[in-house]
Amino acid sequence: MKSQLRTLSKENAEGVAQHLVMVAELLDVEPEAALAHAETAVRRAGRVPAAREALGLVAYRLGDWARALGEFRTVRRLSGSNHLIPLMVDCERALGRHDKALELAQSPEVEGLAIDDKVELAIVVSGIRRDLGQLDAAVAGLSDIVKRINPNRPSAARIYYAYADAQLAAGHLEVARDWFSRAVDADHELTTDAAERLDELDGVDLTDLLEGEEETTPLEDVSEDEDSDEDSDEDSDDTEDEFAEDAADEAADDQDEDDSDEDDSDDEDSDDSTTDGR
Repeated sequence: MKSQLRTLSKENAEGVAQHLVMVAELLDVEPEAALAHAETAVRRAGRVPAAREALGLVAYRLGDWARALGEFRTVRRLSGSNHLIPLMVDCERALGRHDKALELAQSPEVEGLAIDDKVELAIVVSGIRRDLGQLDAAVAGLSDIVKRINPNRPSAARIYYAYADAQLAAGHLEVARDWFSRAVDADHELTTDAAERLDELDGVDLTDLLEGEEETTPLEDVSEDEDSDEDSDEDSDDTEDEFAEDAADEAADDQDEDDSDEDDSDDEDSDDSTTDGR
């Protein structure tokens, strides 16, 4: 990129470089903001391939396939590089032009692509075959490169995953499971959901397991709650008995006082009659 920016004035080159850095930082998190930086870079350096490629990548991420394809074509014309062919083929596919996509994918320039670019192209072409209902062809298009790729290459996990997915679509469950497993082993950066797909094939539903844990109450807790309820009931019964005894005692005390009052009254009446007799 530095060599491309040398065609600009020093001040302009520094400004364009800053915009391109912002595109790289924002592309995955704020593509709309990345688009503004890319468009500014293109306005300031329209004949710099790096600026046009940045704009094409942002448009591709936003699903603006026609604009992305136009920018990629411009990059290819300005730089003479074919490394964007896989993305160009994918744009043609997204626009529904499957014949043009396959024609471009079979062009002589493809032979000169780097191995990782060839992997991406094979994945796109396999997807096109599946779009067309050619499930066996989708598998066949990946079968050679998937066996030659070094498992330690960054693109290995993606090609293993695509191959497993194509095998699954063709109804080859056991083969698909094997390659999803290989994708898991190769996916050190966790760029695919191969582990989840493997769990699905094995019948593991993590959501149901978690829901089951939330709904199930441990037997010990139930037992403790029941014991607590029983103790509470016993305490309640004891309290009621105590209240009953206290009430009985109070009633007895009241009766004794009444009896005592009657005795005093009888004594007073007796004294009165004696006095009267005198």
